[in-house]
Amino acid sequence: MHHKKVFDIPITRPFLPPRAELNAELDKIYAAARLANGGQATARLQTALQRQLAVPQVSLFGSGHLALEAALRVFVAPCPGGQVITTPFTFASTVNAILRCGLQPVFCDIKRDDFTLDAEQLKHCINERTCAILPVHVYGHPCNIGAIHTIADQYSLPVIYDAAHAFGVTVNGQNLARAGRASVYSFHATKLFHTAEGGAVAVGGPAGTAVLRRNVDALRLQAEFGLGETGDILCPGGNGKMNELEAAMGLCVLPHLREIIACRRALTWRYREQLAAIPGLRMFYPDQLPGVEYNYAYFPVQIDPVTFGCSRDALWHTLQRQGIEARRYFWPAIPDAACYRAKYGGISIPVARHAAETVLCLPLFDSMTFDQLDRVCAAVRAARKS
Repeated sequence: MHHKKVFDIPITRPFLPPRAELNAELDKIYAAARLANGGQATARLQTALQRQLAVPQVSLFGSGHLALEAALRVFVAPCPGGQVITTPFTFASTVNAILRCGLQPVFCDIKRDDFTLDAEQLKHCINERTCAILPVHVYGHPCNIGAIHTIADQYSLPVIYDAAHAFGVTVNGQNLARAGRASVYSFHATKLFHTAEGGAVAVGGPAGTAVLRRNVDALRLQAEFGLGETGDILCPGGNGKMNELEAAMGLCVLPHLREIIACRRALTWRYREQLAAIPGLRMFYPDQLPGVEYNYAYFPVQIDPVTFGCSRDALWHTLQRQGIEARRYFWPAIPDAACYRAKYGGISIPVARHAAETVLCLPLFDSMTFDQLDRVCAAVRAARKS
């Protein structure tokens, strides 16, 4: 049996709300004796998230991946052999969802400054088979929404955002959930806001009420076996519903979001102070971009092996040996992964491949202590000298 290594300092640790708050929510669930299928906890969480994300509709799912598949099925018109343009620098779920929906990914390279989809290359990826664009707000760094939408509108293509990393991020006061046809969130335990496991599709675009209602109904049918109110089967849906226990966790985590972000902000600033003078180690500052309110979801660094003195992988191994869990997030680039390289391994994505070989995410979680962070930084500095 495979046992996952336990680290002294993990890459992340979920926020756990006070037990009394969770117990109060569980008492309501026990009193109602309803664990799934539209209980009061999921209804309350849906309303709370619509308010939090400033969107007219949030549909809850059992995972972020199920939410992404549902969004693709609902917002991308059926087109046999249709192509969806996305990034090669993302978690496997993004591309897996495209393929599992009978669509084909087309990989557009990323920008060097923030690793999001490069809008300047986007137009060159569009052809007669293109049916959607699926950008990713990597590490919570906002995509260039204006440039992406200009091109999408020119070709009448829907844009669905993978916003798994971007909960709570705003640009010029507008929540990222309002961009595109829809934004998809993961509420896995590793995320800033979590429901232990879960996800959501936020519908916040400028669609009219009737169109919005149809989209919401279609998302609901995708999550509930395609069953209509009379019990008739209206479409080949699946079972993607969030349950009441997950919703209860979300209801208890959400009120603490500000303090969670504040803790992560303080840790991020301390990382920056400690690592700023290290040659060959590049950090990122999305919170310093005009109009951006960042969520401090991750702390990625990029290693120049020549200037730093060792490769990213050598640093990763050094930290592992010292009980520090860092993550090569994302490695390999998706087209170079074992199940995809035969078909996509030959494509030209130089920026994404360079990022996949040089980026390392360091530990970051709200309960992390300054002493733990200082230990990580000391290990990083020592790796240069060894």
